[in-house]
Amino acid sequence: MPSNFFNKNTTNITANQLVNQISRVLIIAYKESTEKLEQFFTKAGFECEVIRQEDKPEYKELSRCYLCLINHKRAWEKATLENQPTLIVEADFVPVKEFSQLPLPFSPSQNNVGIAWLYTCAAQVYSVSDLGYAEGFSTSMVAYIINSKSVQYLIEFAEEIQGKQAGDIYSTWDSNIDSLLRGKKLKNYIPFRNYGEHGGLPNPEHFKHGLSKTHRADVLYGKLAFYPLYTTVENLFFARLKARIKGIGRLATGRFLRMAVLQGSSTPYKLIGFAIKRQL
Repeated sequence: MPSNFFNKNTTNITANQLVNQISRVLIIAYKESTEKLEQFFTKAGFECEVIRQEDKPEYKELSRCYLCLINHKRAWEKATLENQPTLIVEADFVPVKEFSQLPLPFSPSQNNVGIAWLYTCAAQVYSVSDLGYAEGFSTSMVAYIINSKSVQYLIEFAEEIQGKQAGDIYSTWDSNIDSLLRGKKLKNYIPFRNYGEHGGLPNPEHFKHGLSKTHRADVLYGKLAFYPLYTTVENLFFARLKARIKGIGRLATGRFLRMAVLQGSSTPYKLIGFAIKRQL
């Protein structure tokens, strides 16, 4: 069974599996089909609910990123009612086949967790614990775990944006989640490898504002449960190869493990080992 590479404590592997630690999966969608995703999570043993964006006339002129924030906020509000952590995924997330058996990317006994990304974009690693849990940074909210404590700060964050920013203005609000929660003395986690892929089509807003059209998982925990929207059987190999090369490039150029972080770490070899072996 796949597990965190650095987690040598195998006595509680079953208890630490996602299916035993997550209370509910919330799927955020607009008009996309979520049938495959719902079937996958239900069959894997998760309680699953779809939250679809409301189709209001006043939404027509709003930025797609702003609308995305509104829908995530609706999911966050539902997460406040849960005792266990909540998994939130967007409709174009494609999990790996053994998703339910994969480990929680942080200790289940921790009470200071902010967010744990299961899919990362522009990821960075800050530190690695003795049990192999990696604190780090990611942007993009394709798939992540939150809890009833951290979600209160996210709701406040969304309300602040809604109160100050016009809805038709493009915003990379997801890139501020890490600093927001760390500012509240919470710890944010990235996985050893990605638990799935971003399978959606490009958002033209990103490219228009100087960002990459697409983002893909640099390295996966296993084979995907089904084919992403962006690809076919014929070109999936090349899409994944491009993502792997880009991930290795980020490692080689010091963007995943920054030199400043390495120099300031008391366990630099552990960081180097984590960064290299996740790509092998």
